[in-house]
Amino acid sequence: MLDFRYKDKTYLSEYDLDVNLFSEFDLTVYDVIPVRKVFILDTDKGDKVLKKVNYSIKQLQFINYGLEYIKNNDFSRIIEFEKTKSKLIYVPWKGDIYCIMDLVEGRECEYSNPVDVMLTARALAELHRASEGLIHEETFKVLLQENEQRHLCGKIVENYNKKLEELMFFKNIATLNENKNEFDYIFLERVQYYEENIKQSINILKASQYYNLCNEKEKVVFCHHDLAHHNILINEEEVYFLDFDYAVIDLKVHDICNFTNKAIKDFCYDIEKCHDIINEYTSVNPLDDREIKVLYGMLSFPEDFYSISRDYYTRKKQWSEEIFLSRLKKKVEYKKDREEFLEAFKNYYNC
Repeated sequence: MLDFRYKDKTYLSEYDLDVNLFSEFDLTVYDVIPVRKVFILDTDKGDKVLKKVNYSIKQLQFINYGLEYIKNNDFSRIIEFEKTKSKLIYVPWKGDIYCIMDLVEGRECEYSNPVDVMLTARALAELHRASEGLIHEETFKVLLQENEQRHLCGKIVENYNKKLEELMFFKNIATLNENKNEFDYIFLERVQYYEENIKQSINILKASQYYNLCNEKEKVVFCHHDLAHHNILINEEEVYFLDFDYAVIDLKVHDICNFTNKAIKDFCYDIEKCHDIINEYTSVNPLDDREIKVLYGMLSFPEDFYSISRDYYTRKKQWSEEIFLSRLKKKVEYKKDREEFLEAFKNYYNC
């Protein structure tokens, strides 16, 4: 428990836990408890979460507008910002930006638990449905223009081409490395296969109705974009979504792909689990055949191999060599299961 709590201690040490900061939110704080990259606050107004935001105020306003819109459409199982004395949702403090949110009670979603997966699939559909129409809002259109990097709709082919170029660049780095290690050898042995995967994914998307869907406003929603298990809390079968730091505007299948990839790995890429997710989602929020075809193209992208390679060769994560190697081995072990899954998906949904 202590390793879990303090693994982000370097980041947490940059927080300024000043009582004057708390007073800006009109809070009296009795105790602070570090968890991941935030602090839980024991206050006179109940338990809260203190978060140091590492992006701009304009991006925070983009996120908050989306969340307020969703809450106004009867989906309240998302974060609630504490207002300051000045009725703002943030305080600029010594060069940083701080927010305080209500603490949500619940246990973290377990992707290995089929019940949790089904509950979350349904809740995700409800979240997306509550965000429909957001991009018609005039105020939000301005925020979207100011946060263009969060408008991903229509950009997936361009995005995948960039990732293909990155993978080829990493291949050059590994090839030229005179002191190759086990990670390099495994990477070089497999990279050509995954490059072909990316090209296939791009071709599927180009042959789909992807761009037409992006022009149909009712298909475009506020996507969470970071559906890690710890960002999903479950309390008596009610699912809550936390941490919208990476929220974007995109097609519904963006989140569905992200969620499905995380869930089916715990079931050896069992196609039945994918069917269950889609069925549960569509019982609340329908998907048409064009969206399913785009989902197939997105699922065909080898996100696992790409992300571990990027994180290793750019040192985006401060992991040990042993952790990087063990994760790479685990991801490439899925090769056959993943191939069978994609073939079954293609045949079942006639993609």
